[in-house]
Amino acid sequence: MGAPDREEYGPRSRPLPFERGTDGPRVVLVGVDGTRTSERAGWYAAGLARRQGAALVVVFVSSASGLTALVPGMDAGAVQRTHDELAEELRRECRRGAEELGLPLTFLCRRGDAYGELCAAADEFQADMVVVGASEQAGHRLVGSVATRLVRTGRWPVVVVP
Repeated sequence: MGAPDREEYGPRSRPLPFERGTDGPRVVLVGVDGTRTSERAGWYAAGLARRQGAALVVVFVSSASGLTALVPGMDAGAVQRTHDELAEELRRECRRGAEELGLPLTFLCRRGDAYGELCAAADEFQADMVVVGASEQAGHRLVGSVATRLVRTGRWPVVVVP
């Protein structure tokens, strides 16, 4: 049995009624995937949440890749182990960061389309803003990155960290 898909670290956030357009964000949501830009986005979001007295929601989305079935020699078990190892490493970083910064932090581990899962989590937690790292994949210039799609959705302010 794997780790739970939602864990909370750090102090409890103070319950406040939902109100869009306050003096600052109350809930900052950040998407992470283990890349350099997502790590920078995570630290940026953590610092912003700490300074604003906001809660931080960290979302790790593992894309359930159908490509493993299409690529000969691709071991689905190895892909799963890599996902599990990355999720565990991110959990440890979140726990450590929440304790060091005194930050209420929720870590979510989701599977599926990154854009769809980030939107769902932002709605679920009533996020005031979404932070993501800029895509490092060349193909996203043609079809659009997760960040571009989030900006076009227009439901939350989106910060894209290079």
